[in-house]
Amino acid sequence: MSVRIKAVGKQLPPYSRATADIIPFIEQWLSGQDERLIRKAVKIFGNAGVDKRYSIMSPEEVFAKSSFEERNDIYVRECTKLAESSLVKALEKAGWGADELDFIISVSCTGIMIPSVDACLVNRLKMKPDIVRLPVTEMGCAAGVSGMIYANNFLKANPGKKAAVVAVESPTATFQLNDFSMANIVSAAIFGDGAAAVLLSSCEEDEGPEIIAEAMYHFFDAEHMMGFKLTNTGLRMILDESVPETIAEHFPRIVHPFLERNGTHIGEISHLIFHPGGRKILQTVEDLFGSLGKNIDDTREVLKQYGNMSSVTVLYVLERFLERPVPAGEKGLMLSFGPGFSAQSILLQW
Repeated sequence: MSVRIKAVGKQLPPYSRATADIIPFIEQWLSGQDERLIRKAVKIFGNAGVDKRYSIMSPEEVFAKSSFEERNDIYVRECTKLAESSLVKALEKAGWGADELDFIISVSCTGIMIPSVDACLVNRLKMKPDIVRLPVTEMGCAAGVSGMIYANNFLKANPGKKAAVVAVESPTATFQLNDFSMANIVSAAIFGDGAAAVLLSSCEEDEGPEIIAEAMYHFFDAEHMMGFKLTNTGLRMILDESVPETIAEHFPRIVHPFLERNGTHIGEISHLIFHPGGRKILQTVEDLFGSLGKNIDDTREVLKQYGNMSSVTVLYVLERFLERPVPAGEKGLMLSFGPGFSAQSILLQW
């Protein structure tokens, strides 16, 4: 029994700015700080590999003094809208009704919402009353793939069913106005807001790339590398500078054994569907795979156009592959990294 990816829908927030237009806000925010810090921050933004990003708030709101409660209220209001729009778009692409869904997973780590956004979607879109819900809140950037793994396992156990994974994030809502650390500056330089929904099916009549296998790989003693610290002013970013090097060190142990266990190897993988964590991580992956004739052009382009939208981003990369003709039999590898520290992988075949 196969599980297939039917469609991906995405939705962007109403506000957007080119990186060049954000630099004046950065300089004003850092005014009064050491000149070397200001120059370094501007350089980080310029070299982040992000040309444009979207936000649920205007730049003026992002850099304004506001409480955790005020920002989280914006997160709840706007992210619910984005989640609904992305799911509606995916359903329209698939030709499904919302009341056909049997399982819904919501993914987000950049705000606090109880009841979770999936409960709101059940009501707004009038889904079936016995739909199974699963909110995923603490997997960070890896959660887009994590949600697909959970949906895959549900569908394998329940033939003839349909599932949705809805990811919505607003990293800009976590920006800390009084935090001048490198972690806060780097996260502001690479992150953006967005939403995406992916539909999966174990119905025989549905077409799309099949999920052949999935896996999670956990790095020991690495909880400190990435995450959020809950403070009185909101969620403060934790981002260790050693992340790219640590990923590079573990990469062969993540990718090659996973493929070997499933009867294939990197030479047979035609499509790399990777989460664009940031420019340094992209360079690390390119260094590892470039010699094998592989590229991550789609991943790099998504980072350039939208920034890193945490769990959402890999689904934007996936959508690019679903919207182009791919010959039957070709394989793809999805991969994302997140707090824990962990890597999440899915092997696809068209």
